[in-house]
This record gives sequence, C-alpha cells and structure tokens, in this order.
Amino acid sequence: MPLYEFKCQSCGVFEEWRSLSQSSDPAVCPTCQQPGKRVISAPAVNLSSSLSLRHPRSEPELVKRETEPKPQKFQHQSCGRPWMLNH
Repeated sequence: MPLYEFKCQSCGVFEEWRSLSQSSDPAVCPTCQQPGKRVISAPAVNLSSSLSLRHPRSEPELVKRETEPKPQKFQHQSCGRPWMLNH
C-alpha cells in the first residue's frame, strides 16, 4: 500500500497508508478529526547501494572530438570493380 499525504486546514500535513482504490477519498485528520484533501507530492525513491552514482553537482566530462579524419580501412579501386578489394 502506498503512503499518501493529506492536508488539514487547521493542523497541516499528515500521512496515511491507503490502497490504490481509496487514494482519492478524503482522509480524516488524526488530531482534529476534520476531513483533509490529498496533497500531490514527489515519490520517494530508494536506490540500491550496488549502483555507483556520481555526485549530483559534479561537472560533466569534457569530450573532445578528433579533428583529423581517420584513415580509411579500404582504398577505393579505380578499375570499376568495387567487389574486388585490394587485389
């Protein structure tokens, strides 16, 4: 069951575990028993410790593109027979 946040007009934000079918129903504040509206918030995400993540504020790596063209693997034949390479 997911954990949803609700907001009471007098007490503030509170959380409640609910099934998906009850997600849009108003919840009763545990302090003052008044109905509260659901607050849409960002989901909590837990990443596995086996993942290696960079520091979120690290600089991106600078990648330089080679300016000189690489030599071609095959030479073009001028004899008009492209299927005969290096013969």
